[in-house]
Amino acid sequence: MSRVTRLDYLRHGLPEGGSRYRGHRIDDPLSETGWAQMRATVAGLDGWDRIVSSPLRRCADFAHWLGRTRGLPVGIEPGLREVGFGDWEGLTRETLLAERPQAYHAFYADPVNQRPAGAEPLEAFGARVAAVFERLAAEHPGEHLLVVAHAGVIRATLGHVMQAPPAAWYRAAVDNAALSRFAHDGRQARLLAHNWRPPEDSA
Repeated sequence: MSRVTRLDYLRHGLPEGGSRYRGHRIDDPLSETGWAQMRATVAGLDGWDRIVSSPLRRCADFAHWLGRTRGLPVGIEPGLREVGFGDWEGLTRETLLAERPQAYHAFYADPVNQRPAGAEPLEAFGARVAAVFERLAAEHPGEHLLVVAHAGVIRATLGHVMQAPPAAWYRAAVDNAALSRFAHDGRQARLLAHNWRPPEDSA
């Protein structure tokens, strides 16, 4: 039996309230669109041994539903919660561009040092996300896991696997209900696929 662990990281679909900076203090549920997006992504996929999810509703509600539907165990992992965005939480990109354009552009130019007030330090966030990834691989050798999480978590995991510095993480697109696949052989990890979604006409 192969001891390579496969970890499929699935971003949640669109939550109620549309696109905005939620971080881990705002716990909006999935919208109907979000549910449809996630169901479409997993419809043609199988082979998972278990599901692990962020505790936030936009991830956990779907994880529990899919676990019941597929007969899979579901575990909640607090370390998979989204990065904290401080006083940007609840705001839209449009609001920030209109009211705080300098801060918005400074953040994306230097997300490590130009963080919103009260935001979680990016290095600390990356450390907790990397610890979860390594622990899941170590605890489930040879298994295939579905990890339901957030855009920031997936970006930080990409950074960990690709050994990319935090300043580069926001250069990666992570769409709603998109899937990234990693493999871990017990010594090192590899990225197998990123930001995959089924073609629109197959949904």
